[in-house]
Amino acid sequence: MPTHHTLAGISVLLTRPATQAVGIAQAIHNLGGNVVSLPLLEIEAITERVAVEKLKSSIMALDNYDAAIFISTNAATLGVEWIENYWPQLPLGIEAYAVGPGTAEILRKLPWQVHCSDTGVTSEDLLALPGLLNVKDKRIALFRGQGGRELIAESLRTRGARVDYLELYARTVPQYSRDEVLQQIEREGINVVVTTSMQVLDSFLHLIDTATVSSELLRRLSVIVPSQRVREHALAAGFKHVINAGGADDQTVLRSLQQLQSASATNSEAM
Repeated sequence: MPTHHTLAGISVLLTRPATQAVGIAQAIHNLGGNVVSLPLLEIEAITERVAVEKLKSSIMALDNYDAAIFISTNAATLGVEWIENYWPQLPLGIEAYAVGPGTAEILRKLPWQVHCSDTGVTSEDLLALPGLLNVKDKRIALFRGQGGRELIAESLRTRGARVDYLELYARTVPQYSRDEVLQQIEREGINVVVTTSMQVLDSFLHLIDTATVSSELLRRLSVIVPSQRVREHALAAGFKHVINAGGADDQTVLRSLQQLQSASATNSEAM
């Protein structure tokens, strides 16, 4: 009989960028689960000359900032790389803020104090941190990709801060055949879809076209999401089983998969 730590019977569709799916895919496989990788988002470092020069100028002026916010692991990874390239001796006294523990862990390579909410991984959780409540006249560098939510910057500006975007990467959406993806879902017996952001969920919804896809598929698939906001969006799209993992890092997602499998095994035993 499967233990509560096995993922036997779970067939997972991973939608995160390919380079970020390797670790969790191996972990799922090691626990007996089936994994199919279908990246619905790719991260590309900026290369356009004007954007690169703007970013370089901001990085060179890093010692003028009081705080630096990194909104994702991608922002942290690329941000640390840029900072270390141009600051062999880093400026001290900058307060670093991270969205999520995975982002915070990357930032600990820098000699700065790192702050991360222990109550959640959303922009709202970040904005509730004590150090960001009184920011009048503070200069804040916001490391992120091109585009995205404006909530953090707008909220901090309302509180009196001066916020500059340091945009490190662009997000691109790979193109797939809807019919081929739906056939793969059936062929592989996919019963769980892992989406790690609102944009990734929207890409999946657009790909399968929830307006025309079978209602049976929407009932059968469990969807794991990183926050309550994304969960509500998935429910509104028609999915019946949506689990808020409370984060997007490998361990958090893996824990949600184990809980899902455990609940499924318990229900089967009760029948």
